[in-house]
Amino acid sequence: MQQWAVGGLFFLWITTRRREVGIGYGWLLRATFAIFAIGSLVLGVAFDFVAGREIGSAMVVAATLVALVVSVLRRRAGVSGQREVQERRTARVAAMTGIDRDRQVFDKSTSEFPPWLDLVAPLVGVIGLVAAGIDAGDPAALSVARVLVGAAFLGAITDAMLLGHWYLVQPGLPRAPILELVRWNAMVWPFELGVLLWPTGMVSVLNGNIDDHYNGLLGWFWIASSITTIILIGVTRAALKERAYSAVMAATGLLYLAILTAFGMDVVARALLS
Repeated sequence: MQQWAVGGLFFLWITTRRREVGIGYGWLLRATFAIFAIGSLVLGVAFDFVAGREIGSAMVVAATLVALVVSVLRRRAGVSGQREVQERRTARVAAMTGIDRDRQVFDKSTSEFPPWLDLVAPLVGVIGLVAAGIDAGDPAALSVARVLVGAAFLGAITDAMLLGHWYLVQPGLPRAPILELVRWNAMVWPFELGVLLWPTGMVSVLNGNIDDHYNGLLGWFWIASSITTIILIGVTRAALKERAYSAVMAATGLLYLAILTAFGMDVVARALLS
């Protein structure tokens, strides 16, 4: 859960730094991943205490809650990109129809939420992830690499799916933010595949040196999940090339499926190699 939270919070910063997505999207993700980090901390303390990992979880929780509180206090400022789009479209409608439509009012005298605050939590969270990786297995370098790359892999796919839903809340949102996350998914996937194949890795499961207790079925399931994940990412990118607004909803549905296959790729491998 800590791994998932840190990855999700990093890609939240990737999105919020653009100053285009409404302030509520940040509230949703900060609250969600703060709960994940709290759950990781509670479970770690209760069942398998690792000092570095739990300290990392605690710092992630603190940094995320600080960012959430600041964003709530500065909510009236909105975000600059959203304000500009809304003002431009309102002016265009007024020029065409002579009607001033109702619009959300922002307070330009209030400072906006600073996006760098969203970067603090994932940066301090790396401390806990490294500690968790060292504790998880030997060789330590391989274990740490799998934890860090897995955090990015799961975080990117989760944030992309959640951002797809946000287009229902903010219909005028440009596609650039979700396209960026889809590109990140495509870039991270080869690294995820690489660290899971890195010996001792999934090759040992596929050739039978590691028994999956299901006559090799889980190894084939992992292959199917890995291939399907990158195919779904590619199809999502293709869907977003369509001009119709429904293309974003189609892409979101594809990302739903990609989350399932991504977890099959990551979690099944971790279980077999642990």
